[in-house]
Amino acid sequence: MKKSKIVYVGLSADILHKGHINILKTASSYGDVFVGLLTDQAILSYKNIPYLDYEKRKVVVENIKYVKKVIPQKTLDYTENLNLIKPNYVVHGDDWKIGVQKKTREKVIKTLKKWSGKLIELNYTKNISSTSIKNELSNLISPQNRVSRLKRLIKSKEIVRIIESHNSLTGLIIDKINIIKNKKKIEFDGMWSSSLTDSATKGLPDNSSLSFSARISTLNDMMDVTTKPLVFDADNGGQIEHLPFLIRSLERSGASAIIIEDKVGLKKNSLFKNQTGTKQDKPQLFAKKIKKICNSRQSQDFMVIARIESFILGKGLKDALNRAEVYSKAGADAILIHSKEKTPAEIFSFAKEFKKSKNFIPLVSVPSTYSKVYEKDLIRNGFKLVIYANQLLRAAYPAMQSTAKTILKNKRAFEADKKIIPIKEIINLIKND
Repeated sequence: MKKSKIVYVGLSADILHKGHINILKTASSYGDVFVGLLTDQAILSYKNIPYLDYEKRKVVVENIKYVKKVIPQKTLDYTENLNLIKPNYVVHGDDWKIGVQKKTREKVIKTLKKWSGKLIELNYTKNISSTSIKNELSNLISPQNRVSRLKRLIKSKEIVRIIESHNSLTGLIIDKINIIKNKKKIEFDGMWSSSLTDSATKGLPDNSSLSFSARISTLNDMMDVTTKPLVFDADNGGQIEHLPFLIRSLERSGASAIIIEDKVGLKKNSLFKNQTGTKQDKPQLFAKKIKKICNSRQSQDFMVIARIESFILGKGLKDALNRAEVYSKAGADAILIHSKEKTPAEIFSFAKEFKKSKNFIPLVSVPSTYSKVYEKDLIRNGFKLVIYANQLLRAAYPAMQSTAKTILKNKRAFEADKKIIPIKEIINLIKND
C-alpha cells in the first residue's frame, strides 16, 4: 500500500471562515493534512489572544473532515514542526508574502528544501479575514468570555500589563491605544478599577466611603464600551458575609479578577507614610475570605488575588512569606506583594524566597513608588502581572487644572485651545453608528 503524502497547514483557527475551509480542502487533495494549530502563546506574539483557547480550537479543527491530525505549533515559526514531521507539502494563503509573516514564509521555503518539500500558495480569499470578523464581534463579547481572558493571558504571556481606568473614556483609551516598537505591537492587556481613583473622581476620600454598588455602576459603564479584561480593587472586601453578592455582581459584569488586601478596620491608603492604627488581619481569618470567594464564584476562571500588606506595615519578609503560604493554600490564584519603597528590592527578595515554595502562585506588582522598575526586571523576578494603578488620573488632574487656570487668566479659551486636543478627536473616539 502506497504511503500517503503529508501536507502541513498552520492555522490559528480562532474564527473559521470559507478561506480556511478552502485551504484545508485543497490541502487534502495532496495527501493527509496535519494542522499545526497555533497555541495561545504563538498567536499572542503577533496579535491579540484568541477568543477560544487552544483546546477548544483543537476540538473544532480535528472534527473537520479534511483534517487527519492536529498538533500544537508553539511559535509563529514553522521550523520545529516541519523538522518533526517532514511534510511533502506546506499549504498557505499567498497573503503572507508581505507583513508580519514574511520571514516565517522564507524559513518555511528554506526548511522544505532539505527534503525537497514544496510550498503551495493559494490565492487569498478577498473581503474576509478572521481579524475583521473579530472586530465586528468585539461589540458582542460575552461576560463569560471576558472573565476567562485574564487567566489565559497570564498563562500565555511573559507579563500582563494592566492600567487604571476611572471612567468609560479612560476605558476607551486603554482599549484602543498601542504603539509599534521593533515591528511589534505593544498595548495594555486590561483595566484596573481602583478604589482610590474611583473615590477621587467622586470627590470622596480613599477610605471606602464610596460603596461597592456605586463603583460597580461605574464599572458597568466601562464594560459597556470596552472589550479588555478588568481587575477590581475591593480594598479588604468588606464583611465576609457580603462577599458572595459582590462576586456575583462582578462576574455578571464580566470582571476577570478581584484583589483584596489583608488589612482590617477603616481603610488608610497604603502609600501614606504614617500607618499608625492600621491593623493587618490574622492570616487564617483572611484565608476564610479567600475561601468564601472561591466557593461563591460561578467560573473557576474568575481570579482571586490576595494582597499582602506586611511590608507596608513593617512586619518584614518572614511574615509576608507565611501569609503567602496560607493564602495560596486557601485558594488564591495570585499574590500581590505590596511595597511603598522607592526600589523593588523588598518585593524581589519576597519573590526569590516564595518561588522556592511548592505553593508558589503568580505574583502581581503595583510599581507606584518604585516606578523606575522595568517590566523585564519584573519578569526576571517571577512577576506575571503589573498594575499601573493611578497614572491616568494623576496625568488628567494637572492637565485640567492648567487648562482652567489658562481660561481664568486670559478670560477666553483661545490660549487653552493650543494645549488641548481638537473636539473632532474626542468625537471620533466614540463610536457613532
